[in-house]
Amino acid sequence: MTQAFSELSLAEPLARAIAEMGFSAMTPIQAQAIPVVLQGRDVMGAAQTGTGKTAAFSLPLLQRMLKHENASTSPARHPVRALVLLPTRELADQVAQQIALYAKHTQLRSTVVFGGMDMKPQTAELKKGVEILVATPGRLLDHIEAKNCVLNQVEYVVLDEADRMLDIGFLPDLQRILSYLPKTRTTLLFSATFSPEIKRLAGSYLQDPVTIEVARSNATASTIEQRFFRVDEDDKRQALKQLLREKGVKQAFVFLNSKLGCARMARALERDGLNAVALHGDKSQDERLKALDAFKKGEVDLLICTDVAARGLDIKDVPAVFNLDIPFNAEDYVHRIGRTGRAGASGIAISFVTGRDVKQLAEIEKLIGKKAEVESLLLESDQRRFGGAPARQNDGQRLWSDPQARAEVRSERPTRVRAPRASSDPFFDQPYQPALASDAKPEWEGKAQPARGLSPFIKSKRKVAALFRPAAAPAPASAAESSTEAAS
Repeated sequence: MTQAFSELSLAEPLARAIAEMGFSAMTPIQAQAIPVVLQGRDVMGAAQTGTGKTAAFSLPLLQRMLKHENASTSPARHPVRALVLLPTRELADQVAQQIALYAKHTQLRSTVVFGGMDMKPQTAELKKGVEILVATPGRLLDHIEAKNCVLNQVEYVVLDEADRMLDIGFLPDLQRILSYLPKTRTTLLFSATFSPEIKRLAGSYLQDPVTIEVARSNATASTIEQRFFRVDEDDKRQALKQLLREKGVKQAFVFLNSKLGCARMARALERDGLNAVALHGDKSQDERLKALDAFKKGEVDLLICTDVAARGLDIKDVPAVFNLDIPFNAEDYVHRIGRTGRAGASGIAISFVTGRDVKQLAEIEKLIGKKAEVESLLLESDQRRFGGAPARQNDGQRLWSDPQARAEVRSERPTRVRAPRASSDPFFDQPYQPALASDAKPEWEGKAQPARGLSPFIKSKRKVAALFRPAAAPAPASAAESSTEAAS
């Protein structure tokens, strides 16, 4: 049975903000966590993203902090009393926006600090005084060392997506930050799973916590249709374009495992005329925010991203998710496909499977508790090989079961010749070498081959080494030459 927010007896400013946001019934994590936090107890909660965790910790903290509410403009009257730590810039920005909405009818101040942005505007906000500070660990330590904020009056600390912070390697930063906080405080820790590392972290910094576990990470929404297709590595881009047309998908997340692969795929799709943009860790914060904003507004059709976008981003009405690479971690698969099928809407999650993905696929099946039926996908370029009949999907199965048939199809495809790379492309520093026909011979055959593809640094290094190489000793003169010199 669902519970209503009205049963909590929250302060009028908070109740009004909740009503304006259209919330009435609490999610399971909210129903269990809010009463416990209102009592001032520490919490160790396990819940996946999209379950309402932000409201579960921010509403009771705001309720308890209203006793500090005042209209004073003095920064000293607005010290940091609640600290919320998150692993990524996008999550920090999103949580800060939600907290600002909940607190908009109060006098409590909040701000967010994260890396990739100029510190000066953040410093100015901190100097004005804020009660709620949302931050990523690295940038918060920058401000602490610059003496832009003081944490000696913090009463509440929230470690959100704690498992992700440990995966990224933030444990030393977390330990440093927590050492600056008062020993007497309320600590809330939220994680997708209770791994041994998370339990050790909780045992070190939480006092007699209440354990709350809802919506386990293997719970995939029933509104998401999950499909798996066998696709060769070189055919993934062609398969993606084909399925976008066949399924009528107008907007989608497209996930890859590496930043380099993400950047390459985005550029290739743009050359194909698709409206795509890359989102990964090498992008500046300004570029990432612009990409997300354009995707939310529908100005971008395909968001080509790494797992930096897999957790916590609440973008509604995205109809599809494509996993061009199967994630290394099975839990990341659940987080990825959770970007679609939100708020009761239907969605489709399509994953491309290659021969090297057998182990990861088995882990995904174990986690979600069902068999992943891998289908064969007959590409349009291969359909011509079988008379151009798209309905003959059994031919696609035969391609995968009959190695000789696959070899025949591959041999009939046109030879792929890479286009010249732009000199400004940061991912490619090798000079372009056109492909040679099978019967053509390079002009240097039989000769000493010139050094090709050497970077200017290596060339200059060889030149410098040649300058300091000792001169070769003169060759000894032959007997005939010696006698000639004597006679002269």
